[in-house]
Amino acid sequence: MSVPSSLLAWVVDRLRNTNPYVVDGALAAAVAVPLSVPFLTSPPGHVTLLGVVLNVGTVLPLIWRRRAPFTVAVLVYVFAALVSLHHRPGQMLQYSGLVVIYTIADRGRPWQRRLFLWVILLTFPPASFLLKRNTLAEFMFTMLLPLTAYLLGTLARTNRARIVAVAQRAAELERGREADAARAAAEERNRIAGDMHDVLAHAVSVMVVQAEAGPVLLRTEPRRAERAFDVIAEAGRSAMEELSRTLGALRSASDVGVRVPPPTVAGIAALVDQVRGTGLPVGLTVHGTARPLPVGAETAGYRIVQEALTNTLKHAAASSAEVRLDWTDDELVLTVTDDGAGRAAAVDGGLGPNGGPGRWGGHGLAGIRQRAAACGGTAEMGPGQSGFRVRARLPLAGGGR
Repeated sequence: MSVPSSLLAWVVDRLRNTNPYVVDGALAAAVAVPLSVPFLTSPPGHVTLLGVVLNVGTVLPLIWRRRAPFTVAVLVYVFAALVSLHHRPGQMLQYSGLVVIYTIADRGRPWQRRLFLWVILLTFPPASFLLKRNTLAEFMFTMLLPLTAYLLGTLARTNRARIVAVAQRAAELERGREADAARAAAEERNRIAGDMHDVLAHAVSVMVVQAEAGPVLLRTEPRRAERAFDVIAEAGRSAMEELSRTLGALRSASDVGVRVPPPTVAGIAALVDQVRGTGLPVGLTVHGTARPLPVGAETAGYRIVQEALTNTLKHAAASSAEVRLDWTDDELVLTVTDDGAGRAAAVDGGLGPNGGPGRWGGHGLAGIRQRAAACGGTAEMGPGQSGFRVRARLPLAGGGR
């Protein structure tokens, strides 16, 4: 941005944030300067006290032009007409009248704007021809000048209305995105709660029945009692596995590739191959030595990469992508990057390159954070150096929370 443009923007911003009485007072003072010229150039005896009062009456009300635009406009219009009739001294050009015409067109109510437009059209021609006896060229100047002021005020009003509408639309879109994210999170929580209820209800019911029968069978049928305890242990192990799987897979797999049951980090290589089959070049880099992950983290890692690659295929218009697995002593860092339209989609209000849901507007990215958090990890996403990046950290120790 050039220096003059920056300076102009700074000046406009300062004027908008300044007390309106200060700005309008300065405007009235500026209008008073050319109106004082006839007082300095009139011959002796031509300046009267009434003329001074009438001219001041065209300037002083401008201080309140934004507080009471119609009242100020009427006052200035009356005083300007009296100045023209008294003419001691008169004014070649009523600057105050131009200011109030602009103000009415900018801030007046619809009926006030229409009224003043008709006043201009009906009073200026007779005043020009009968009172001042203007030539045709002078008449055109007299008519076009107030009409131009009216047009500029109308443009200022419509531009301000457009800015307000754009700001309201942006706020509505932001509220919509927040509502969608909250709705997606609520749906995931409800789904997890339902799955956990089913798993726990079944496992606990089996364990309670077997535990109640155990003491009786221990005295009468010891072998059946042993089997009951085996069933309890098996139900507990099965419940733990199911809970880990439920907490890790917060949402079913999306469109990319064939689902591999159960999905694990080891299946990411096959997933990358499947995505390559769609025509998108995808690289896979692994640093460090692979280590055991909890069941939930295994599923979460696979799903995070899958969702990120699906997002790349559906919304990014990318020409390449990269998957990176960094194994450390205490965590696995998953990073998926592409060179697609991550920045544009983040700026354009949530729309993707083809007009569909944007990179930050879908439920998949919200689900990535949920998947990572469910197994004790974290996830972040946003514009990278040349496109879009998703990064998740999954702890090696500890299961889903």
